[in-house]
Amino acid sequence: MFQIVLYQPEIPPNTGNIIRLCANTGCSLHLIEPLGFSLDARELKRAGLDYAKEVSVIRHQHFRDFFQQVDSQRVFMFSTKHQSAYSHGRYQSGDALVFGPETRGLPEDILNMVGPEQRVTIPMRPSSRSLNLSNAVAIGVYEAWRQCAFEGAAESFD
Repeated sequence: MFQIVLYQPEIPPNTGNIIRLCANTGCSLHLIEPLGFSLDARELKRAGLDYAKEVSVIRHQHFRDFFQQVDSQRVFMFSTKHQSAYSHGRYQSGDALVFGPETRGLPEDILNMVGPEQRVTIPMRPSSRSLNLSNAVAIGVYEAWRQCAFEGAAESFD
């Protein structure tokens, strides 16, 4: 379905929750190193439950290693630094949705690897800094999946 990309994730339970999300939506997960935890972390396994074996998890040493493998026109960067709402993106099956680390977000050099129409944000109140990473990923995945008519879901939806 979609490729979820976590750039240098730091908090194991967030990644565990995202593994569970990927299993339930048919997404693959790409982890860009360095990770802020071991993939054997108890908190990661606890949050991901037994879903990890159902998800394709691919590790990359550097973002450019991942980026060279995909069609750059189909990569969407999620960041609080953008003005275009995530719902304005036009998603297709196979698209990559990229999210930054919990404490600092995506760096400018990564954000600038795609055009402005591929840089999106999740609207929040002015006094808010950011959403929890696993919540942000869920919002992005479900909007993209909705636009694809929930292709592959257990039931069809109109």
